[in-house]
Amino acid sequence: MTEKELGITIQRLSHQLLENHLHYDNLVIIGIQPRGIFFSNRIVEQINRQISPQKIKYGKLDNTFYRDDVRQGLHTLNQTDIPFSVENKTVILVDDVLYTGRTIRASMDALLAFGRPAKVELCILIDRRFSREFPIQADFVGRSIDTIITQKVKVLWQERDGTEEVVLL
Repeated sequence: MTEKELGITIQRLSHQLLENHLHYDNLVIIGIQPRGIFFSNRIVEQINRQISPQKIKYGKLDNTFYRDDVRQGLHTLNQTDIPFSVENKTVILVDDVLYTGRTIRASMDALLAFGRPAKVELCILIDRRFSREFPIQADFVGRSIDTIITQKVKVLWQERDGTEEVVLL
């Protein structure tokens, strides 16, 4: 995806989130560290252009200690910033790529430390459809792609990588 396609996709997903959640009082958006926060920042920016800023609570979640694959190597710790309870809220988890489902599973476990949500939905930029190890599916998808196991999907963000695009390696 080019930078332009990426921008259009983010705008579309933001509109879909708003269309499906007309009442914002119980809605929170949580970006998954590390790379999902670049995507979630853009989603929240787009939403705040459509509605009054700060209507939707926004947090960032690090799931490092909840991962089941931590034995395969050291993971870099990131900051969790969720200054609110998710008790009885609709939580939209946001990440850049859905691959095996392990990151989302760990994130749902980590999320419970902040309360028991009424509902959890998943917003993904890229869905690698046929590689799931857990029965996890996204509610909002930017683009679905079919890849083989040796391929990697890399989402590049301006502030981290100096360019903005999605590439298949």
